[in-house]
Amino acid sequence: MFLRLLKGALLGQRRKLALVALTMALGVSLATAMLAVLLDVGDKVNRELKAYGANLNVVPRGASLLADLHGLEDGSGIADKYLAENELGRLRTIFWSHNIVDFTPYLDMTVGLEGKGGNAPLIGTWFAKNLTLPTGETTVTGMSRLKSWWTLEGAWPDDADRAGAMLGRTLAEKFGLRPGDRLTVAAPDGRRRETLTIRAVFHGGGDEDEAIYVPISLVQELSNRPGLVRRVEVSALTTPENDLARRAARDPSSLTPKEWDAWYCTAYISSIAYQIEEVLTDARAKPVLRVAESEGAILNKVSLLMLLLTILSLAGSALAISNLVTAGVMERSAEIGLAKAVGAEDRDVILLFLAEIMVTALAGGIIGYAAGLGFAQLIGRTVFGTAIALRAAVPPLVAVMVAAVSLLGSVPALKMLAGLRPADVLHGR
Repeated sequence: MFLRLLKGALLGQRRKLALVALTMALGVSLATAMLAVLLDVGDKVNRELKAYGANLNVVPRGASLLADLHGLEDGSGIADKYLAENELGRLRTIFWSHNIVDFTPYLDMTVGLEGKGGNAPLIGTWFAKNLTLPTGETTVTGMSRLKSWWTLEGAWPDDADRAGAMLGRTLAEKFGLRPGDRLTVAAPDGRRRETLTIRAVFHGGGDEDEAIYVPISLVQELSNRPGLVRRVEVSALTTPENDLARRAARDPSSLTPKEWDAWYCTAYISSIAYQIEEVLTDARAKPVLRVAESEGAILNKVSLLMLLLTILSLAGSALAISNLVTAGVMERSAEIGLAKAVGAEDRDVILLFLAEIMVTALAGGIIGYAAGLGFAQLIGRTVFGTAIALRAAVPPLVAVMVAAVSLLGSVPALKMLAGLRPADVLHGR
């Protein structure tokens, strides 16, 4: 009997219930898209931000970046400390190795520019190094990936091209140099020199625009430091810092064993830095706090925005459903009064209406879910240039949202329905 009544109600209220389903589909589609992106947005946003600089600087333990700022010379005991180039593959062996997007080493010296009457920093690095890892795997990393946002006139040099160089725009303009030109540089002792071929002129927007970048092997030879690097820039995908991460950054030994496990097994910038120090000899990994904190702040704001959009879309759907269902109760007040007059309990009538709403909401929810997945992929391809991975938590969350919106939107109508008295309705009062 109940099923016949439900079928009759659904068929008799096709237009109004279709509007309820459409309202639910619209709200659920936006909510599904936002949830799918929200649960997958962390890595996507982090990867986008990685294009704008490294968030870890690895230097020899005991060395200070202040040595560069204050111009301390080699032999001072501060600026003459180095890392071993052949250990850098170990960065891909830490617990969070897959979170290390790119890294590149640097070794610098000051050289004279023959025929130009001046000096310039000569910086050795990897441009696109094909690196063999301790595991036997290979990977490509280097400055062309880490500094992909630089603007170039020309092409990135090849690491195998010993004399291939790229000049900062400020330096190139100062001496009137362009891609294809040659430039001879001399070591400070005057006994070692090299003629470089300029492969590119770049603009980075900082002090690097006054430097010359070459394969690191050339600087190692000119400075007589084979196999050594001064520092390493690392770009890693990280989780925004919280109180646990900040306490660990100050003093890891202050953590309890449970806190230690949680910190070590979470991709905080401090835990990745700690693990890098574990695998490199006498190294100190220093987070670039301005970059790391900005990444966390941006990610939190993006996530909050998507969460607010989800809540607002569901709230709008609940209000619209409330109005539609309330209007349906008013239109069917005579039918409801007659059902109560012949013996139907409030519970029976409410159950029938709830069944109508839930069946309609389920149909709208399924349509909205499918549309939302499509919207999520559209957002992923348009904004991040990649697909959005569907997390296992999305379907159950959507099901809960459909049920919650349906119930909340029905509350005013059900209160009205329970308050209808057969005598008042049937006698027009």
